[in-house]
Amino acid sequence: MSIGFLRLALKALQKQSRSRTSYRVNQWFKWLSPGLSVKRWLLISLGGMILASLGLAIWIRLTPIFWAIKFLRRILGVITDIVPYYISGPLVIVGGLLLLLWGQTRTVSSITQVLRSEGDEDLIDVLLAHRRLYRGPKIVVIGGGTGLSTLLRGLKVYSAKITAIVTVADDGGSSGRLRQEFGVLPPGDIRNCLAALADEEKLLTELFQYRFKAGDGLTGHSFGNLFLTAMSDITGDLERGVAASSKVLAIRGQVLPATLSDVRLWAELADGRHIEGESKITEAGGSIVKIGCIPANPPALPAAIKAIKEANYIIMGPGSLYTSVIPNLLVPEIADAIAASDAPRIYICNIMTQPGETQGYTVADHIRAIDAACGRPLFNAVLVHKKSPSELALTRYAQQNSHPVFLDREAIAQLGRRIVIANVMHEDETGCVRHNSQQLARVLWRWYSGGHLNNSKFRIQNSK
Repeated sequence: MSIGFLRLALKALQKQSRSRTSYRVNQWFKWLSPGLSVKRWLLISLGGMILASLGLAIWIRLTPIFWAIKFLRRILGVITDIVPYYISGPLVIVGGLLLLLWGQTRTVSSITQVLRSEGDEDLIDVLLAHRRLYRGPKIVVIGGGTGLSTLLRGLKVYSAKITAIVTVADDGGSSGRLRQEFGVLPPGDIRNCLAALADEEKLLTELFQYRFKAGDGLTGHSFGNLFLTAMSDITGDLERGVAASSKVLAIRGQVLPATLSDVRLWAELADGRHIEGESKITEAGGSIVKIGCIPANPPALPAAIKAIKEANYIIMGPGSLYTSVIPNLLVPEIADAIAASDAPRIYICNIMTQPGETQGYTVADHIRAIDAACGRPLFNAVLVHKKSPSELALTRYAQQNSHPVFLDREAIAQLGRRIVIANVMHEDETGCVRHNSQQLARVLWRWYSGGHLNNSKFRIQNSK
């Protein structure tokens, strides 16, 4: 009984040892991966050692080296007399390689323990991920609200060269109060994007979304809004405040306001009413026929225009059509830069209609609204969710006069847009419908990659 147990234990230890050794060998071979910029520096270091040794030999006229080599030759002669050279030579080589491997392993382990925060990922994997992310395409995402932060949360695993261009037309809630009391641009949407692009996203989101429940003047304010307001005041304006915050939070990519002008939205409704203020437009509950901003034609942030011109991929949405997506496009320079770009441009249509903004809208209606606001077509394709929500979700949203956005293929074809159909929805246990950040980013990445692989930037990639 005991002998059988020992045999099983030995087999288990051997299997564990082999798997550990295989893992270590695999990790070491990763250091030879192309594009890691490690091999060249190791070769340069080796060349430096050889050159330094040669210089030392020249400096001391080879005298100590000559006697050292002579002494070493005598020792090697004695060894080869005892153990044949064809045995002693390979043994010495193996011993040297083992010592080198052991020393380098311990060195890398020591460095890894310092650099990695959680201790659960090897340094080589961190370096490979870093190289992959910073060699990704330059992606510009335009929008606002929770839809934009949802997309960024999934997109940041594919590229670190992300620029989020965010509307600054919000005038409700904590952002609206800060806008009135301090004269700052609304930080709410920017706050959400910064949290979504941060590495420690979960903790940072909880911190930035924390709302004070007591305190004179603090009640209702979120910590993130106060943080950005303070940074803007310290640095001089919102652009520099966001840039400084990005460094503090170590985010992947950058977040830029569409304009630094104090913009207020206005809308004309089908019943003739003229509504001013982003929060009041949705509350009015009418059908929007025209939208604009005060002041008209606000100047764009130069960094935002530069990002659009250099972009390899431009994404609009998801988010509230009239109060999150279109406000960015009311900045003429931004619309002009998007129209002039040769990059693939795609619009992510909302899954459900929004009361007070898009009630009764089809996918084609969303496209027409954007075209009308900008005076021209800005994107080549539209991403539409495929599967219908559950009965629970349909009932819940029907009570709010909200329904799934209908896909009218023929109308979209007449508008000259291509359709990307994919399952990108997340539905929770209460029937609340949102875009799934991982699935959405995966579909967008496949569509972009598929277009480049087939030498066609606008190829449609369906996802089942």
